[in-house]
Amino acid sequence: MSNKRKSSRFDELIDAARNRQQRDIESGVEQLTRKTKSTDPDYIRTTLYLPKQLHRRLKILAASQERQMSDIVAELVEQWLQSENS
Repeated sequence: MSNKRKSSRFDELIDAARNRQQRDIESGVEQLTRKTKSTDPDYIRTTLYLPKQLHRRLKILAASQERQMSDIVAELVEQWLQSENS
């Protein structure tokens, strides 16, 4: 009888990811990383409460224009701040 425990599929996937990462490092392959707002220090996460219908309309229009809702909200807040300072 073997004392070695059978590895789970999860363990196999983790090992494969580690092996690929190590292989890429050794071969000098630079991994392309897209900077996201969640990793960008110039951004901060906040929570807004919107009525459901307003959120739905915003989400639909943002998707149809291939824009992020946060970009639209930031643009509108910026416009509002500028109008308050005028």
